Amino acid sequence: MSSSPSRLEEGIRLLGTVQRCESGRKSFSAGAGGGGTFGSNGSGQSKMIEMQPAELSETEDNSYMYFRQEGLFANSFPKMKEIRRMGKLCDVTLKVDSHSFSAHRIVLAATIPYFYAMFTHNMAESRIKEITMKEIEPMALESLINFAYSGLVKIDTQNVQSLMVGASFLQLNEVRDACAKFLKRKFHPQNVLGIRQFADTLGCSKLIVSADRYIHQHFSKVATGDEFVALSYSELIDVIGRDELNVKSEECIFEACMRWVKHDQDTRSEYLPLILASIRLPLLSPQFLADNVATEELIKTSHKCRDLLDEARDFHLMPERRALVATTRTRPRCFDFVVGQIFAVGGLTKNGESVSTVEIYNPATKEWSMGEAMTMLRSRVGVAVTNGKLYAFGGFNGTERLSTVEIYDPRQHRWSQGTAMRCKRSAVGVAALEDFVYVCGGYDGVTSLSTVERYCPKTDTWSTVAPMMKYRSAGGVAALGGYVYALGGHDGLSIFDTVERYDPFTDTWTKVVSMLNRRCRLGVATLGNKLYACGGYDGNSFLRSVEVYDPVKNSWSLIAPMNVKRSRVALAANMGKLWAIGGYDGESNLSTVEVYDPKNNTWTFVAPMKHHGGGVGCGVMPTPFQD
Repeated sequence: MSSSPSRLEEGIRLLGTVQRCESGRKSFSAGAGGGGTFGSNGSGQSKMIEMQPAELSETEDNSYMYFRQEGLFANSFPKMKEIRRMGKLCDVTLKVDSHSFSAHRIVLAATIPYFYAMFTHNMAESRIKEITMKEIEPMALESLINFAYSGLVKIDTQNVQSLMVGASFLQLNEVRDACAKFLKRKFHPQNVLGIRQFADTLGCSKLIVSADRYIHQHFSKVATGDEFVALSYSELIDVIGRDELNVKSEECIFEACMRWVKHDQDTRSEYLPLILASIRLPLLSPQFLADNVATEELIKTSHKCRDLLDEARDFHLMPERRALVATTRTRPRCFDFVVGQIFAVGGLTKNGESVSTVEIYNPATKEWSMGEAMTMLRSRVGVAVTNGKLYAFGGFNGTERLSTVEIYDPRQHRWSQGTAMRCKRSAVGVAALEDFVYVCGGYDGVTSLSTVERYCPKTDTWSTVAPMMKYRSAGGVAALGGYVYALGGHDGLSIFDTVERYDPFTDTWTKVVSMLNRRCRLGVATLGNKLYACGGYDGNSFLRSVEVYDPVKNSWSLIAPMNVKRSRVALAANMGKLWAIGGYDGESNLSTVEVYDPKNNTWTFVAPMKHHGGGVGCGVMPTPFQD
């Protein structure tokens, strides 16, 4: 055979020479209909590119080119699927029970990690024609083999469990995660415990965390289901021991546990003393202890149960001895992961005028939208959420301080009037605790107030409770651990760093350790069984500092400051984070919003309000569970 160049090779060589010689005068025409050459448009798609003379430099190597056919891979797998359907070129059969599935080793190895490991290592299965599978159901295997050829799998309530088991076994993590996502959407109080147990057997940590959050948020309803009474003793203790259970009071825990015991009383009654030790009996009201706990026959006939009951009674009768009770039985429940929409209520325009405007922040879309406006203008308004409704108390309408109350029902999308307070109050602190809302201090147009009114949403009535130790206007108020805390504020002369808390059992206010900074017009919220105070004004400066109170340590400490100085800031806890909304920086009213992540100790901005200039009241309206 001749070693001289072929005519084609010689032609290509001469073409390169011509291109270099002509580079200063014209571009190369590719073919008779030419006018360009193939190249990439930067997005991975082939196209004709008009070549300019400058692109054909002496140093550019034009001895080869790339050609990419878009869609080659996408078009190939359907052909492989068709070839498999015809039963051609298949070189392996997978058997499950009496079912057999033919396939191509190369396709399975390329798309399913389990088979990649099996076929590319020196295992016996890499050589044999027929492989028996034991850890997967036939229909699940069939669906996942089809997925290997198409990238598509149907997930429904009938197949999700077997499909998730199969995907986990075959190490198809994306399919497994898709099944987990489907199950999250199907959470219900009647099935979430079973899904949680299923996720545990597969070691699917994300699904376990999501199920736990749902159980915590909806415990009252979960406890009424058949799955709850089917729990083992150890599973029951695990659930009722969690701080994160979202219950109005410990009564819900007690009643759920008694239902569990009585479901199989003969075998479960022996566990009752241990179960009661896990229930936080001292947190039950004296009335409930007397009327519901002490009258239970199973408790009356057990010395150990009666001892726990006596301890709870002493907790109320002798407050000075409370420190002697185990903290595991007196630590309040604290559910942090409320998933809700944030309502910014009333407040000010950028020009400082009071408004009735309501804006709603949806964490899912990360956007603010307009809500139903109140019937009255209200700035410096107190806001609380309880029993699925939002309450706006008092405020300032631009002319006078208000005693009126408005109630928003999200199911009807409208505001209604509630019974007015006994005092006019703006710059007021408000906190919901169990069945009541406490409205503390404020300003009546003449003086700062120390009086406290308690509102009962069920009866739409007011009562007066013990006044605070100080006159507090523009203070912060929040509920934590069964108490109502009042922080900072001013009396018209001095700005405070002091903190006091109200015990509804004894109807008394007690001084606790002071904040690290004086603050009025501050934002206050609870998160993680701790109390946060942010921003405000200290008499000299507008603040961006933030501090946190730990009731266990009885001490305050500083955390990361906000990005912006904020006086008249509203603070809300939502989705395990803190949301600082609006305010005043000393020069202008603010529409900006920033979020604190306690895991990272950082503040980040999110979408600002569209129609407010700060000074809003805020509340979080829980929405159906999301993750």
